[in-house]
Order: sequence, then C-alpha cells, then structure tokens
Amino acid sequence: MREKLLIGRLIDTGSPVHGLDPRAKLTAMLLYAAMVVAARSWPALLGLTAFSFIVMASTRIPLRTYLKAAKPLRVLMLFILIVQCLAVKGGRVLAAAGSWHVDSAGLEAGAYAVVRMVLLVSFTALLTFTTSPGQLNQGVEGMLRPFTRIGISPERLALMTGIALRFIPAILDEAQTIMKAQASRGADMKELPWKEKARMLTALLVPVTVGAFRRAEDLTASMESRGYRLGAPRTQYRPLIWSYRDTGFVAVFVLMCLIVVWIGWI
Repeated sequence: MREKLLIGRLIDTGSPVHGLDPRAKLTAMLLYAAMVVAARSWPALLGLTAFSFIVMASTRIPLRTYLKAAKPLRVLMLFILIVQCLAVKGGRVLAAAGSWHVDSAGLEAGAYAVVRMVLLVSFTALLTFTTSPGQLNQGVEGMLRPFTRIGISPERLALMTGIALRFIPAILDEAQTIMKAQASRGADMKELPWKEKARMLTALLVPVTVGAFRRAEDLTASMESRGYRLGAPRTQYRPLIWSYRDTGFVAVFVLMCLIVVWIGWI
C-alpha cells in the first residue's frame, strides 16, 4: 500500500529543479494553480498542457509517474465527467436514453474539467517529487514569515505540515498491518464482494484512528522530553539561499500565467 502512494514521496534525480529553493517551487505551484483556473478555453488549456510537460521533463522523472499521482482520483474524475455530460446542454445530441441525453457541449465541458483536474494533481506532485519534507517545511515557514505581524505563527504551520507528511506513510503501514491480520484470519479483502469490502473498510477506520492518536501522543511526549518549544530561537542546518535560478524559474511561471490570461481574453 505504501509503495502505491506517490504524493509526498521524494524522487531524487539530481535535476536542476531539485536544487531550486523550495520557496521558489511553492510560489510556482501557486502561480500554476492560478493558471489552471484562468485557462477558460481549449487553446489556453493546450498551451498550459505543453508547458506542464516541458517542466515535468526537466525534472528527469518519467511522465507516467506524474500520471500515476492522479490515478487515485480517477473515480472522482469519472463522476465529474458524468455530471457535466448530464447537466450541460447544448450542441448536438450524442446519446439519449429516455428523458436523459448527452450533448456535445456537456461532453466538452466534462472533458475540459477532467483535463484541468489531471493537470492540477499531476503537476502539483512535482513539488513533493523534487522537495524533501524538511526543505518543504523550511519553504512554508519562509513564505509565511511576513505574516507574523498579524499573529500567524509560520513555525507552527510548518511543524503541522511536516508532521502530517510524515504521518501519512506511518498510518498506511498501520492499515496494511491490520489488513494482513484480517487476511490471516480468513477475511481477504481481494476475494470479498463490494458490500463486504465497504464493511471491512469501515471497521478498519477505528483501529487506524486509534493508532494515529497513539502515535501523536508518543510524538508529543518525545518532543516535550527533549525540551522542544515553539518560538524558541534556533538555527537551520541548511539555510535557504535564493539565487538567480530561483528568480528565473518563478519568472517563467509569471510569464506563462500572463500568456494564459491573454489567450483567455482573445
């Protein structure tokens, strides 16, 4: 189960993108999300797709790895496609069944929504593929540093982000252990019908949740025993250094964002 999880996993290929400042990559991801929202036509979306492939290829990570990151959401994508096909009317009637019919406008709207979701999920996986959890925490803390003037603690948010990323594989390991214990007692999920699988998954939530709370309590006790205190002055083992490459990387995303907005207004 843990091997199937791609989001949150570092894939170090030594590419130039891996060596960028995490603050630059976080800024680029925010700009990319704005581009996905601003792309309101097929030419803008296709241009954004080509741009995404170029940036993904620069990380030296296979494209199929990015597509696998969006695979867990395939059911949601199918649901969105069906809803759009049935809700949006216009154009030619492609299929009909009683009072229900699928029009070309609905199919186009559904395909457009699915492509946008695939791009957003696949491309934002680049952030975790090229950035270690520690660097990501430093980047989040660095970007939120100006908000200390209005009472927001960047250190607290960075700590929450780091613990959440590290808890994901731990919780998956706990779930896999429980599923193996159930299979050893004859309850193999692969051989059960869908109703029984749903019932087993519901029963799985209780021990996994209890285990997560137990790990959280152990982590809290461990941090307190070592004298960890939020807000205490501390140094960084590897301080973040912004370079001209980071500026260029962000500038490329700003330029692409302007192009997408301009195409949308044509």
